[in-house]
Amino acid sequence: MPDFARIRARAAERKGGEAVLKSLLGPVPDNVALAKISDDRILSTMAERVFAAGFVWRVIEQKWPGFEEAFLGFEPKRLLFQPDDFWHELASDKRIVRNPQKIRSVHENAAFVERVSKEHDGFGRFLADWPADDQIGLTAYLGKHGSRLGGNTGQYLLRWLGWDTFILSQDMILALRDAGLDIGDAASSKKDLAKVQAQINAWAQDTKLPRAHISRILSMSIGTNRPADELRAYMDE
Repeated sequence: MPDFARIRARAAERKGGEAVLKSLLGPVPDNVALAKISDDRILSTMAERVFAAGFVWRVIEQKWPGFEEAFLGFEPKRLLFQPDDFWHELASDKRIVRNPQKIRSVHENAAFVERVSKEHDGFGRFLADWPADDQIGLTAYLGKHGSRLGGNTGQYLLRWLGWDTFILSQDMILALRDAGLDIGDAASSKKDLAKVQAQINAWAQDTKLPRAHISRILSMSIGTNRPADELRAYMDE
């Protein structure tokens, strides 16, 4: 595999220089800080990522105050005490996107958050304590035990919460393959995911960069060269 400095240099050249590239990397994640995030904010972010999947993100963001009202501030205990009629009525509530399967996922994820929170003294603490070099294990856990949190949704959930997350976008996968990593086009098998994790860990150790920054540099080093302003608008998550 090539020295990551070469990949970074290519990304910087494409974006107009190192200063521009650095401005597009975002803040340095702090996994430990997640321990302070309350369960209702965890569940709210879960729901937002689930509803945003396959939908226009900006529409979900604009409607989110209505989601917060409709779902009672996303307090897991309060939601789990609601009768079936509460959930049936949400399917016709104009404050939210009325997708029955995704509405149901909020109830299921409320139970998931509540269960993990009891076991670890807070869901945020559970995330903070998970080894930073095992994102693949964490996303697999979210996909198995949560509702509709598999695939990229789980990765975006972690990124939105502030966990040091790489996103397996098509550009990132393309950059890894271009660098010589023997993975498939989708990098979705356990074998491929293990290879990705190992390579990102190696670069993180060598460069001392957060994995989220490595992910973004890889994505900006290849594929469609989107303007910096467009990327900044996208990153205004």
